[in-house]
Amino acid sequence: MKRILALTILLVLLSANLLSAQDTYYLLKPDRVFDGVEMHDDWQVLVKNNKIEAVGQLSNTPPNAQVIDLQGKTVLPGLIEGHSHLFLHPYNETSWNDQVLKESRPERVARATVHANNTLLAGFTTVRDLGTEGAGYDDVGLKQAIEKGVIPGPRMLIATRAIVASGSYGPKELSYEIETPIGAAVADGMDGLIKEVRTQIGKGADLIKVYADYRWGLHGEAAPTFTLEELKKIVEVASASGRPVVAHASTPEGMRRAILAGVATIEHGDDATPEIYKLMKKHNVALCPTLAAGDAIMQYRGWQKGKQLAPDRILQKRRTFQEAMKAGVTICMGGDVGVFSHGDNAREMEMMVAYGMEPLQVLRSATSVNADVFQVSDRIGRLKPGLLADIIAVDGNPLSNMANIRQIALVMKDGTIYKK
Repeated sequence: MKRILALTILLVLLSANLLSAQDTYYLLKPDRVFDGVEMHDDWQVLVKNNKIEAVGQLSNTPPNAQVIDLQGKTVLPGLIEGHSHLFLHPYNETSWNDQVLKESRPERVARATVHANNTLLAGFTTVRDLGTEGAGYDDVGLKQAIEKGVIPGPRMLIATRAIVASGSYGPKELSYEIETPIGAAVADGMDGLIKEVRTQIGKGADLIKVYADYRWGLHGEAAPTFTLEELKKIVEVASASGRPVVAHASTPEGMRRAILAGVATIEHGDDATPEIYKLMKKHNVALCPTLAAGDAIMQYRGWQKGKQLAPDRILQKRRTFQEAMKAGVTICMGGDVGVFSHGDNAREMEMMVAYGMEPLQVLRSATSVNADVFQVSDRIGRLKPGLLADIIAVDGNPLSNMANIRQIALVMKDGTIYKK
């Protein structure tokens, strides 16, 4: 009996040693580590398989760990893009109308595949993709292809088809007598909205996006689309399955209705007032300001940035962004990428600094803040033992110069190295 017990123990030990030998360890040794909250000098990060094993000034590390020397560099959590459209490409290449009306679905999927790779290699290991803009549920398939390893790309939190009110959305460039494809899902009234939200959830949506206002006012100005009761119903139905709702909103009234309805984030918020920001703060609604999108659009329209005075739209955006910070509103990092090039996501971070946000706060917005707001902080957003190994390294120190965030030296997602 003792011999059988001893043999059993030996087999268990041999099995444990065999499993240990199969584990993959990486020891990252940079000059400094941003853990998602603070910057630390002389820290290291130990990765075991696809998770973070240890962070700090490490002394006891596995002898078989692969050491990655990152002298002169900063290690950070993989960045999180808060507002992306992988199925769009810059409007100065092809207008939004023509992308929706004239580009085939296979072409748009092919472009999205390239965009996903560019985004990942730029250090953004997660994106919140807020609508396919006429490409149906193709974001579901793109997300699955990435998860299965068919193509490289970031983790995706997807909204599938944004919800819009009848008559509000576009394209509208053809005669009113011609029924054209709409770049979102049209739904109205309680029954229609309940069915649409449930359909999107069933198709694979991680969140629901709604247009609380749009450019359909009497003179083409932005105006609210859904009633407060309709927005509340959208939130009620989505929340029942644990999914948040995000709202495109730029008018004070559209924002007010969305906030009172219980949305998680306001996208854009161009014409927000101090009163609206107080309401956002009270109801714990975050702002995704998309500074870079407006900046890009004005340049497409002829503004020569750096050579001409900033147009009123840019000055207004800067002012409202600063008012949001002053009010203590939680600010997400999200640029509305697709309006400008995928892979150029850092443009938003640079503009946040240019508009007055402290670099440390910008890094937090792109990592731990986004993770918290998007309800994924149990997996990503910080360099913390037990979380997934989504890690990047950049040359220099982004706290000294945010442009350094573009100097990507390492991209690791789920423990796999995609760029080194």
